[in-house]
Amino acid sequence: MLEIIKNSNIDFVGKRKIALTISAILILFGIFSLIFRGGIHYSIDFEGGSLIQVRFDTDVQVAQVRDAMTTIGKGDAIIQRFGDENEFLIRIKSVENADENTAAVQSALSAINGEDGYEIRRSETVGPKIGKELRGDALSAILIAMLGIVIYISIRFQFMYAIGALVALVHDVLIVLGTFSELNMEISLTVIAAFLTIVGYSLNDTIVVFDRIRENVNTMRRETYKNVVNISINETLNRTLITSGTTLLAVITLYAIGGEVIRPFAFALIIGVLIGTYSSIFIASPILIAWQGRQAKKAK
Repeated sequence: MLEIIKNSNIDFVGKRKIALTISAILILFGIFSLIFRGGIHYSIDFEGGSLIQVRFDTDVQVAQVRDAMTTIGKGDAIIQRFGDENEFLIRIKSVENADENTAAVQSALSAINGEDGYEIRRSETVGPKIGKELRGDALSAILIAMLGIVIYISIRFQFMYAIGALVALVHDVLIVLGTFSELNMEISLTVIAAFLTIVGYSLNDTIVVFDRIRENVNTMRRETYKNVVNISINETLNRTLITSGTTLLAVITLYAIGGEVIRPFAFALIIGVLIGTYSSIFIASPILIAWQGRQAKKAK
């Protein structure tokens, strides 16, 4: 097997307090950002509305598109450049009559560059009720996935391992969510899919470490539990770095050349892979140490 670090003997356990402090700061920044920005920035998928991707044949400025939307009473529409030059994404929230809304937008766009001076490349509409249902379904999907993980790990390992994995997963999701809030990025269905992917990836990495800890607990009976955990992390470090490194290269490539639509998904995965690798070492494992120490005190 390829070894990036030979005979690793890093004191990960000794640095757990520093790591936990960093994690707490990152999570608090994310929470403060969510509070000050008024909560999660949902996309059209969850709030309802229309999304129109339009490309003009000639040079057009954002201000011109904004003025055109104002003339039809949609001055609060979100307008941003997207993809190619002279291509825009127009988001209009809380649409009651989708057909009339689309017709009004097309009329306004024609006023900018003529009826043949633009091309509608994508048009999506989600009703407010459907958006609310999707939001509930997305939250349920994440919670059910985490519940299933707790049950699975409790059966395969022990309950304390399940708690460690669950805390690490909640940690990962909160940091990625906080990053999206701080950068004012929208949470869409594709981002929710990325969250579920992150949960699965982080869990896989954590289980590899847990499996080695369980093996070493049975074979290294003379070592303290902290030493067993530290040795186990070092023994799986090369596997972790290789797996995370190759995955990271793939998602960075996806972010670079995948196009505007896929970039939020790829960005969430980039953050998720980094944080998931970190949490399997500095969050999940220290939880085991804390739990085992608590059980030892009770036994005494």
